Amino acid sequence: MADNNRQKFKFNIYWMYAIVLGVLISLYWFNDSSVSKEVSMTEFEQLVETGGVNKIIVYGAKNEAQGILSDSLARVVFKQQHYEPTKGFTAKVMTNIPSSDKFDEKVEQWREKGVFKGDVNYEKSSDFGNLLWAWGPILLLILFYVIMMRRMGSGGSGGGIFSVGKSKAKLFDKDNDDSKVTFEDVAGLAEAKVEITEIVDFLKNPGRYTELGGKIPKGALLVGPPGTGKTLLAKAVAGEANVPFFSMSGSDFVEMFVGVGASRVRDLFRQAKEKAPCIVFIDEIDAVGRARGRNASFNNNDERENTLNQLLTEMDGFGTNSGVIILAATNRADILDKALMRAGRFDRQIYVELPELSDRKEIFQVHLRKVKTDDSVDLDLLSRQTPGFSGADIANVCNEAALIAARHNKQAVTRQDFMDAIDRIVGGLEKRSKVITDEERHSIAVHEAGHATVSWHLQYADPLIKVTIVPRGKALGAAWYMPEERQIEPKQALLDKICSLMAGRVAEEMFLGIVDTGALNDLERATKIAYAMVTYYGMSERLPNISYYDSSSQSYAFTKPYSEQRARDIDAEVQSIVNGEYERARSILEQYTEGHHELAQLLQQREVIYTEDAERIFGPRKWLSRTDTILKQQSDDKGDKDEEKNDTDTDANADTGTMTTPPPFNK
Repeated sequence: MADNNRQKFKFNIYWMYAIVLGVLISLYWFNDSSVSKEVSMTEFEQLVETGGVNKIIVYGAKNEAQGILSDSLARVVFKQQHYEPTKGFTAKVMTNIPSSDKFDEKVEQWREKGVFKGDVNYEKSSDFGNLLWAWGPILLLILFYVIMMRRMGSGGSGGGIFSVGKSKAKLFDKDNDDSKVTFEDVAGLAEAKVEITEIVDFLKNPGRYTELGGKIPKGALLVGPPGTGKTLLAKAVAGEANVPFFSMSGSDFVEMFVGVGASRVRDLFRQAKEKAPCIVFIDEIDAVGRARGRNASFNNNDERENTLNQLLTEMDGFGTNSGVIILAATNRADILDKALMRAGRFDRQIYVELPELSDRKEIFQVHLRKVKTDDSVDLDLLSRQTPGFSGADIANVCNEAALIAARHNKQAVTRQDFMDAIDRIVGGLEKRSKVITDEERHSIAVHEAGHATVSWHLQYADPLIKVTIVPRGKALGAAWYMPEERQIEPKQALLDKICSLMAGRVAEEMFLGIVDTGALNDLERATKIAYAMVTYYGMSERLPNISYYDSSSQSYAFTKPYSEQRARDIDAEVQSIVNGEYERARSILEQYTEGHHELAQLLQQREVIYTEDAERIFGPRKWLSRTDTILKQQSDDKGDKDEEKNDTDTDANADTGTMTTPPPFNK
């Protein structure tokens, strides 16, 4: 019985190579190593009568006779071809005969004369073999050409060469429950959901808008950093509206053939109109929607621009109430063509930003549904320690924590596993095997203790979480902070960042008497902040209220918008800012020298120190972080609401003549 699970045979292009090679080998192997010559019947009779014909073969179907010559006669007949019997060639002569019967009479006469004593063989012959050898290679070439054209035209998916202009969009039908995504699957993004809910309402109840003469936007552009959930949000819109969903990447339109991109755009919109109401989602639209004309001399007939022109035409070609909604996503909205962004095409831009504190908590709740955790996992703590993380980053944290717990044979994922996962993603993998001398170890400890000491005594410095001298990634040491999620950075906050960054180099100079290359990253970041303060934010005393920032990234491509003298002033002001914060860090370290030494010694002993160690050495910080203030305010608000609820319960019970004591509550 045949195995039903056996995979079906699939033709591979290498099989064609094997067939061609086999034909060439067979042609060489079965090649007739002989010399032949066609003669008349009279010449054939003369050769037979000389007694040099050893064998005769008669082909009755073709009325042809073939004589095998002896070596001596062959030398005479093929003297011009330098016939040599030692090479193993067989000499043949061929002639046409009137019929087999009359040729038999000739053979009998030759036998009676004694000039021919060999055998006479009668064979049947057909033209199929000759045709095969003559036309076989040509047929193989034609077959090879057809197969290659089909594979090239269909992209390996069938359909022939004419399918090259068909759309590659994937259709997620509303009846397919496996791929259905709703807003419940999208954590956070509260503001984006509010903006996009109107599109869902229109697809569900279009009459509510059309009766009043309203027009729903034709398209909405989702803009945001990578990993923030733009694609997931678009699928959720289709899932909530319960309509077909066409998904396609911007790079799918671009092809090496001229006109293919425009053809695929036309085919996509044709399918969308047939499936209306529906949603068409184009991911990474900047692949085809980039602004035209920036390099006109280099791309006079760019296929990408032709595709964009067709896309613009198609978006104008259907009515506003046709039921086709175009959604697109990109993280490079600044390079898109202005014609694509105008009203009537992508009317709305929905910004999908990095999640805030409350959004990160919701995202953790979604991704932890399938992760087995214990009671030590605190979602509030995880949300606070992942500022700047996107939804994809948080999903990676949860997965990495589960892998770490499984690697240590744990029954559940603990809080420490999540902390290790965050450290692994932010700082890289620990490299305890890296060879570090005692001198380098002491230098790293002094450097990192300098960062921790200065940042602890600055108002706007990020709160310290952990300091380590264990190498991670490319860093020999690292300090983990909890960045403040501010929308506006005051000038003093930027100065405090520069001061804390310069503290490592200052500590090396003060307590070691040398400086080394370990402060490269600190100096780079401090210099960038200082230049941004002077040239972007207008925070310089010598050059106030001037910004050379270009949001369009077009105006200052080849020239600077300031003179050489202004460039020297900018450099001088940046140097002044960095030097001032350098001296400020020095004064703080001079004031807390003993605490710095204790912190550095503790680092050398334990390799890792935490917030509790810094608080034990320096005392509590004078300034609460903004996050701590918000959480404290939320706790106070919750306490006030609980007290109000308890007072209401007490009054209600007093009316019935019974007094109950409210539960204790610690503010």
